[in-house]
Amino acid sequence: MNALVQLAAEEPQNPLIPPIPELVIGLIAFAIVFGFLAKKLLPAINKVLEERREAIEGGIEKAEAAQLEAQQTLEQYKAQLAEARHEAARLREEAREQGAALIAEMRAEGQRQREEIIAAGHAQIEADRRQAAQALRQDVGKLATDLAGRLVGESLEDVARQSRTIDRFLDELESKAAASEATGAAR
Repeated sequence: MNALVQLAAEEPQNPLIPPIPELVIGLIAFAIVFGFLAKKLLPAINKVLEERREAIEGGIEKAEAAQLEAQQTLEQYKAQLAEARHEAARLREEAREQGAALIAEMRAEGQRQREEIIAAGHAQIEADRRQAAQALRQDVGKLATDLAGRLVGESLEDVARQSRTIDRFLDELESKAAASEATGAAR
């Protein structure tokens, strides 16, 4: 114990500074561990970090490519949508024009049919008027010849004479009727 006391008395020892042999042994052990880590572990760490960096960069490039593709697809969809809207507007305009043309065509056809019906009605009325006038002429002629025969006291059965007499009588009546219409219209 003496020796320990003597040693303790010789040098005052600082607790923060280790003894030189321990320091040298610690530095050698640190260099061995650092060398081992630098040779074996550091390349693996660098490899993992490089792979991670490449994965991140690849992910960014893929994301940029996907974003670019999405932008192009969006532009294509917008162009297709604009084209579809333009086509729809063109079809609406074409349908409107066809509808207007169809309406005009139907109106023209209706007008034509109306005019045909009116013309056919006028022709029928004129034919009916002529037929009625002819029937009336025959009836009036027959009555006039019967009456004239009774007045004269002889039969006027001669057809040619009867026809001339009837025609002359009816022409006189028509001219008197036309003259009275003309004077009535002049007033």
